[in-house]
Amino acid sequence: MDNRAEVREFLSSRRAKLTPEDVGLPDVGQRRVPGLRRGEVAALAGVSIEYYSKLERGALGGVSASVLDAIARALRLDDAERSHLFNLAQAADGTSEILRPRRRTKTWTPRPSLTWVLDSITGGPALIRNGRMDLLATNPLGRVMHASLYERAPGPVPNFARYTFLDDDARRFYPDWDTAADTAVAILRTEAGRDPYDRLMHDLVGELATRSDEFRRRWSSHDVRLHGAGTKTFHHSAVGELELAYESVDMVADPGLSLTIYAAEPASRTAQALTLLGSLAATAAPSPTPDPDSARATESESRDA
Repeated sequence: MDNRAEVREFLSSRRAKLTPEDVGLPDVGQRRVPGLRRGEVAALAGVSIEYYSKLERGALGGVSASVLDAIARALRLDDAERSHLFNLAQAADGTSEILRPRRRTKTWTPRPSLTWVLDSITGGPALIRNGRMDLLATNPLGRVMHASLYERAPGPVPNFARYTFLDDDARRFYPDWDTAADTAVAILRTEAGRDPYDRLMHDLVGELATRSDEFRRRWSSHDVRLHGAGTKTFHHSAVGELELAYESVDMVADPGLSLTIYAAEPASRTAQALTLLGSLAATAAPSPTPDPDSARATESESRDA
């Protein structure tokens, strides 16, 4: 991806979302386009308009952390957007390529101990995914919950983003499909900023942009997010609607992967549905082992000495 274009479009899109009233400035003169003027952002950040204009054109290489912080404050960036700005700056000066873990030559597969941990989670679905939204491992309940995703995946490794935008079944599985679609794109955009050299991510984004107008429109918005906790609603073909809380954590032992655990409110209808789903999981076939050529997860390799 063109880093300068990414920087330019990200900063200009954040600027377009703000009004003078949002940042306590007077609204003076007619505005040709929505949002703040570059000069207003520069003044809020405490830099010259010439310097800010240079940054917004994509020249983030070598910019100090204090200037990036000032721009983040001026543009009212949230935590995810601020992190994304810093990732773009690292890509611009080359440090992200230096710091990123190398790709493994061998396929990532769950360690036996990790499989034991997943299988010990019996109260709700649990899954492991990478930043490209490949579904890499689940507990038995997670496998049954995402049965349609596995069954309809074009390859041995299901991908949430591909399912969301290219499979009509996703509109049944996600009753609030628009929110699911927005979230998927924001996760991919965040990951693309974190690791701009991931060829598989480039391929996935290219495929989705070519085949889905809905994806292409959302991708152009440059929205990002940190996917840590919240609630989601699903519709499972066997047990109906599931309203689940979730918590996601990054896996320290496997950089680039995250573990998400879902849970239902105690004594709720969803809790009863999960119990039924658990009985289905107990009789389901074990999850397939990922194909070595297709399940290239993320992916870190220790550096050569």
